[in-house]
Amino acid sequence: MIYFDNAATSWPKPPVVTGAMVRCINEAGANPGRAGHRMANEAARIVYDTREAVCGLFHATDPLRVVFTNNVTEALNVALIGLLNPGDHVITGSMEHNSMMRPLRFLEKQGVELSVIACSREGFVDPQEVAKAIRKNTVMVALNHASNVTGTIQPIAEIGYITRENGLLFLIDTAQSGGALEIDMEKEYVDLLGFTGHKSLYGPMGTGGLIIGNRVDISGFKPIKTGGTGSWSSEEIQPRFLPDMCESGTQNVTGLAGLNAGIKWIRAKGVDTIRKHEMKLINKLIAGLKEIPDVTVYGPCDAARQCATLSFTIEGISPSEAGLILDEEYNILCRVGLHCSPSSHKTIGTFPTGTIRFGLGIFNTQEEVDTVLNAIKELVEKD
Repeated sequence: MIYFDNAATSWPKPPVVTGAMVRCINEAGANPGRAGHRMANEAARIVYDTREAVCGLFHATDPLRVVFTNNVTEALNVALIGLLNPGDHVITGSMEHNSMMRPLRFLEKQGVELSVIACSREGFVDPQEVAKAIRKNTVMVALNHASNVTGTIQPIAEIGYITRENGLLFLIDTAQSGGALEIDMEKEYVDLLGFTGHKSLYGPMGTGGLIIGNRVDISGFKPIKTGGTGSWSSEEIQPRFLPDMCESGTQNVTGLAGLNAGIKWIRAKGVDTIRKHEMKLINKLIAGLKEIPDVTVYGPCDAARQCATLSFTIEGISPSEAGLILDEEYNILCRVGLHCSPSSHKTIGTFPTGTIRFGLGIFNTQEEVDTVLNAIKELVEKD
């Protein structure tokens, strides 16, 4: 079996990840922050250690400003719903996943003003178009770092500089880039960073979070859920300090143990090493696909400007049919359709049928790329 669906979730996971989760269940299975005994303390240590690991990877400064969520979708909701108010103006791009677009459209109905910058056919946001869209009431720019459809990497340092110069908040969605690309919140002027654990961080599903930078004023922050936190237990109002303000309910400690192990595995291997490996694979894949008649590849078509995700179509074969054939006849697993990002497909011209998407990862090989290219050639020739 060839697994080319890492853009949806990475597989397999490093053995250290599953090992850490088993140890957590067996040795630290108590509730963090809800007791003072040794197992509860060990669970709390795992949670805090994971906050520190997240900070180290993304060059954040304060572990207590790392808020854990179930995934990046929840993290983006925490940021957008928590900080935006009626009358505020926010800028985004046309290559966003629905995890960004749906909360923004929800807020638009509540009175938040929204500008969607039209991206190029390759999927890029022009920083100057962002600058032109700024109004007196603009408070935030919210963008994905890398597209889940084309892999396009946005120029976040340039855009971040513009936001900082204009006193705006800059929120990025790193679902596709976290762990696969070097990200420095300080150098790239990022104020809010949403991440998910189950993709290029090689952690389990059900993990993710939001890093809230030091420039973000939380005095008016609106948590999207309230409840027990293990702190301020004498009060019936939500704590007003981080991370407790945004972390009601018992956490996924077992998942966080796996996420911690995944991040440490990435840092030990080196993000640059992972990036170089994936660039070789994606360049080989792009070059091979371009040689096959009736195949159209979308996005930058340049590994230096995209992550290890690409989309393509085959003339005369629907993406859904191609995906089924690749699975059943060639044992190749990928994703087809709109990938929860209709705006992206409208931008690149593949709406409403979508594309075939390959998402590669550190465990894929050049031999697998050769096998997949041969399968695509056969599929085209049969048609």
